[in-house]
Amino acid sequence: MAITISSGPIEGASSGGVDRYLGIPYAAAPVGALRFAGPMPHPRWTELRDATAWGPTAPQAPYSGGLETLLPSVDIPGDEYLNLNVWAPAGASDLPVMVWVHGGALVHGANALDIYDGTAFARDGVVFVAINYRLGAEGFSVIGGAPLNLGLLDVVAALRWVKAEISAFGGDPSRVTVAGESAGAILLGTLLANCEVNSEVDGLFARMILQSGLPTAAPRATAAKISRLMAKRLRIPASRATFSAVDASDLVAAQRAVTAGSTPITGGPSFSIAIGDDLVPADPGRAVMAGAGDSIPLLVGSNTEEYRLWFVPTGLMSKITATLFAAARVRFRISRRILDVYKAARPGASRGELFGVLATDIILRLPLNRIADARLSRGAETYVYEFGWSSPVQELGAAHAMEIGFVFDRLDSPDATAMAGTDAPQQLADDMHSAWVRFVKTGDPGWEKWSSRRPVQTFDAPASRLAYAPHETERAAWR
Repeated sequence: MAITISSGPIEGASSGGVDRYLGIPYAAAPVGALRFAGPMPHPRWTELRDATAWGPTAPQAPYSGGLETLLPSVDIPGDEYLNLNVWAPAGASDLPVMVWVHGGALVHGANALDIYDGTAFARDGVVFVAINYRLGAEGFSVIGGAPLNLGLLDVVAALRWVKAEISAFGGDPSRVTVAGESAGAILLGTLLANCEVNSEVDGLFARMILQSGLPTAAPRATAAKISRLMAKRLRIPASRATFSAVDASDLVAAQRAVTAGSTPITGGPSFSIAIGDDLVPADPGRAVMAGAGDSIPLLVGSNTEEYRLWFVPTGLMSKITATLFAAARVRFRISRRILDVYKAARPGASRGELFGVLATDIILRLPLNRIADARLSRGAETYVYEFGWSSPVQELGAAHAMEIGFVFDRLDSPDATAMAGTDAPQQLADDMHSAWVRFVKTGDPGWEKWSSRRPVQTFDAPASRLAYAPHETERAAWR
């Protein structure tokens, strides 16, 4: 299948009624003079460009510390890693669009992962797009002479490409739903906070799905800490000139060294979105709480046992000492009353399990509820879900990222079976995937929108169900 976009002609492949175009550059390669610069338009081409193979991936290291057996990595060399993939029903015309922004703690991930294959979405009448963006030091360094949040700027550039080009693939640019998981959700949540006031973002999407991630950013000085640590390790100043002189693989090695042992639950040096530029002028979480993004219907949720991804395979579950637990209680103001409520709901839970549940609630579930409540007070449409199916693999339970294979209806993908096993319930995939498709098409995933009854669609097996005010005793303890 050959089509022509603004940059030039491309040729994809067609199979089973789905057209697929891979590795399409949406911006110029961020190398040479464009390294640590904002995304620039890709030069035009005149020859037919092959779009049947995965494009290059952003510089990164594979997962480690036990996670490498569960979370996939892919390394495809090449400079043009600011690329995207498109799946579309054959003969598509004016169909709704879903754009996927992958997770990976801002240092891992790629649109070339098998689990992100968009065939099932195209099969069900959605034009599906999966994007890459700059990761780690290349995308989120805070250094002199370089713009902030380059990876986030890449996401905006990709969305602008979608708005300009997706009609050539049969998509409707006015019906774009953006979706992301973990770091991808954080990136998109940050755009939600600015989509109505920033001309660069306004009109790029009509709906949003946030899986296990919420709008979050750090003050510039805080976000700069990891860049300073890397500069110290490399024995260079933290500037664009000096970082640009370091080979990408050496930057990845340095960031891997300074982030060793860090996790989203226990903390430690990590990359974050930085407050302080036109795209992120203020704390995005506070902006959304105050009404930013209310015009965008939102589907948002988390997994019941997010923490188990980092606690079980790494052995952290048994390493949460009384001292660490006490320090966390002080830092997050966890009173004895709150702790007693959580203990009562989980008789016999270990210290590590309690730590994980509390951390999951503090980082995700409580802020998620606050955002849903704030949007409700202003009449903004919000739908909330929880993924509760417990995987038998390594006792992961309903861990972080477990839902992805179900959302994509790709339980047979090796990426999915690594976490969910080979006997994951297909009915649950049918339930989740169809809900995401309905939301993309209509704005209604098929259950009651957020109200004072606190409805949460709980995805589980043997059957999913709508629960009202789940975990309410724990939530109420924080008042």
